[in-house]
Amino acid sequence: MIRTIKLPFYAKLSFILITLICFAFIFCVGKDIITPVLMAFLFAVLLLPIFTLLNVRLKFPRHLAAILCVLIFAAFIVGILVFISYQVKDIANDFDAIKKNVNVFIIEVHKFVKDNFHISIGEQKKYLDTVTKDSVKNGGVVTLGSAILSITDLLIDCTIIPIYTFLFLLYKDHFILFLAKLVNKEDHSALKDILGQIRVSINNYIVSLLLEMIVVSILTGLGLWIVGVKYFILLGLITGILNLIPYIGITIAGIITLLASLSGTPETSVFLSILLVNLVVQLIDNNLLVPLIINSKVEINAFVSILGIIVGGAAAGISGMFLAIPLLAILKIIFERIESLEPWGYLMGNHMPRKFTWRIRKLKIEN
Repeated sequence: MIRTIKLPFYAKLSFILITLICFAFIFCVGKDIITPVLMAFLFAVLLLPIFTLLNVRLKFPRHLAAILCVLIFAAFIVGILVFISYQVKDIANDFDAIKKNVNVFIIEVHKFVKDNFHISIGEQKKYLDTVTKDSVKNGGVVTLGSAILSITDLLIDCTIIPIYTFLFLLYKDHFILFLAKLVNKEDHSALKDILGQIRVSINNYIVSLLLEMIVVSILTGLGLWIVGVKYFILLGLITGILNLIPYIGITIAGIITLLASLSGTPETSVFLSILLVNLVVQLIDNNLLVPLIINSKVEINAFVSILGIIVGGAAAGISGMFLAIPLLAILKIIFERIESLEPWGYLMGNHMPRKFTWRIRKLKIEN
């Protein structure tokens, strides 16, 4: 018989914090190995309904069903990339016009700085040349090496993530049986409930992201079409895709849109219109789409979400930012079903009590 040891609150809190620190340290040290595994796990959960359809209902062999799921997912990604590549080819044909308009725009910026800040164009160019030379001298080799390493890591991830996804689908029941062996039989119903909730939460999150991407793409494309920007379909799609990257994605999309708009005109009014379109779309996304589509599905409050995204970005870059929300959702589900950790699950949730009143029992003093 296993005797349960009751610990005081400070001891429980210490053990929880030490455990979290250990997990964070392991993730930071092994992020290059762990991140692709977690990404593949999310994709495998997303593809699980298709795998079940092929394997259980249509009686496909497990290996064939898993391969078909990965191929379907890869075909979807490749289709988007092919569409973008064809559109980018059209933008490349306007390279001369973009180059000319960039020069015109730079001249206008120089004149604006000269008129408002009384800095001559020669001094501006001298300062820019100095900054450029220092950047190349100090960080050129490092930047080139970092770029080569990033491209290499990207190619490795693009190869190994589909393999991991295939293996997750293939050994799904094997992993479930392993988890069942870790817990007592009387806790199997709780384990089944946790796994089911994790699957639903991850599916809802990824589907919500795709829906948000589609809505942002449509709104951005429509806004760019109204202000007369060329290639509004491509730029809307790029904005929707990059919007999946918290914080920095929309900034990169805005820069790309501004550069692409130079294929038509260098007028400042167009730039301001593009900034206004991006601002309006972001306001709609942050105040309407995210609360209704994302937060309502994963049930994580905004404070924990932002904190998790910042920590994920610091630990593993863009991949860590993308993985932060689903990992928080998984932790919340687990915490809510473990009695000692239930308060932490409540802390991560988005349930807002209308009013809280302390209930303190008054002891009667006998004379």
